[in-house]
Amino acid sequence: MGDLLDDGGVTRGYEEEAQAASDSSSKASFNTMPHDTKRQRPEKTFTARMAFYFAFTAIMTAAILSAVLAVVWEGQFKEYARDNMQALAERTANNLSTQYRYAGEWNDDVLKYADYATNATSSVVVQVVDSAGDIIYDDTWDDSKRTVDSSQHISAKSEEPEDSESVVTADVISDGVKVGEVRIWSVGSSPLLTKNDAAFRLNSYGAILGAAGVAVILACVVGYLASRALTKPIKVITSTAAQIRNGDLTARTNLTGDDEIGRLGETFDSMASELERDIKFEHRLTSDVAHELRTPLMAMQATVEAMQDGVLPTDDEHFEIVAGEVRRLSRLVDAMLHLSRIENGTRELKIERADVVYLVKSLVSMQAQLFADKGLALRFDDKTTNHECYADVDPDLIREAVTNLMSNAMRYTPDGGWVVVSVARDRTKNEVLISVQDTGIGIAKEDIPRVFSRFWRSDASRERVSGGLGVGLSLTKEIIEKHNGSISVESELGKGTTFALHIPIDHGHKSIKQQIQEAQDR
Repeated sequence: MGDLLDDGGVTRGYEEEAQAASDSSSKASFNTMPHDTKRQRPEKTFTARMAFYFAFTAIMTAAILSAVLAVVWEGQFKEYARDNMQALAERTANNLSTQYRYAGEWNDDVLKYADYATNATSSVVVQVVDSAGDIIYDDTWDDSKRTVDSSQHISAKSEEPEDSESVVTADVISDGVKVGEVRIWSVGSSPLLTKNDAAFRLNSYGAILGAAGVAVILACVVGYLASRALTKPIKVITSTAAQIRNGDLTARTNLTGDDEIGRLGETFDSMASELERDIKFEHRLTSDVAHELRTPLMAMQATVEAMQDGVLPTDDEHFEIVAGEVRRLSRLVDAMLHLSRIENGTRELKIERADVVYLVKSLVSMQAQLFADKGLALRFDDKTTNHECYADVDPDLIREAVTNLMSNAMRYTPDGGWVVVSVARDRTKNEVLISVQDTGIGIAKEDIPRVFSRFWRSDASRERVSGGLGVGLSLTKEIIEKHNGSISVESELGKGTTFALHIPIDHGHKSIKQQIQEAQDR
């Protein structure tokens, strides 16, 4: 009963923990985005925005032009109208001066010449005053009642503008003496503007507004067409991105060109290709890792179960088999972690100026006995001029890379063969060349492009028997690329293989691969 109570308590405890976890989880959530997600807000098209921007630009241009005209052109036009009115007044005064000189006094015959101004333009008032300031002529008076006697027309006098600036005047001079004055102003429109001038101004502003309207319409049309041309490739990129999101990794935009849109399309396709390659590699890597882990685990499981069932004795020999597989798993995990750190940049390079000749030569000396025990001849070949070659490298990683190549050569070179490790300097490319040449079994031509893939083997059983993990060449490739260098391989079945490491003397020097990539990016 106690056990049952205990179990019940445990069960209730688990239920409480689950409920607590459920309550806690309700405070935060994460949902993946479904493929067919409906928009929660109205869609704004780029075409409409571009048309609006073009139209807004046209409207602002017209508004600025109108403002400039209102400030500058309006003032200039008024000054022009005033000058015309002043010239009319002066011509009228000159005519009156001539006729006054002949008549010797103001009379109706002389004042008839004031009609020149009245006939010259409409919508203006012409007045003539004598030297005493009395109005002796006003073109609003009835022609039949016009007389020099101003007292008869006091009630019919035209209302003169209060603003003196709205009236132009010209003196009537006879024999050097001022005998009168001509006054002119406009009626029914702005001061000093005749009906013709006012109509011209109104028509000018109307033309400006009409031109602005046409400009806005044209701007909308141009904006629409331009935006369609711009959005067409963007829609292609959007559609392609949606296809990739929905799982079609082969979708491409196929856009090219020298402008930003063309380069965007090319970059997008390049990114899609890299994404497709990485996802396929990830899937393959998962499968390879599972396969590599399963083999030693199955061996350990079979051995342990056989010992448990009494099929195999529980002696040191069989324990050593299990221990060997455990060590193999440990080396595999360590190698994968090391490769991952180098790829992700977690393991930073410790660059220093080192003599690569001495570095490789000392490594060959330490490995000489191991090769001899395998029945192989190991030799170092110094091809440098001064028997030294300094370069910016991480000595530990370079040793690891060269060791991987030497170990690979030792595993695949039969007894009686030889391995040569050489160091040379290529002054043309300013790089140091480290090569490992063997007389091993070689690599088939079709397999050479895959030799740097993780866990790849041309003969899996032979590789496993030889103790290889299948990540050495991948690790070596990553190390050299971190040094801005490259690795090459030449091989022939039955005759041997040569791996060569090309490492820049100066770490800042870009590899040919990187230079090509940067040129494509530009």
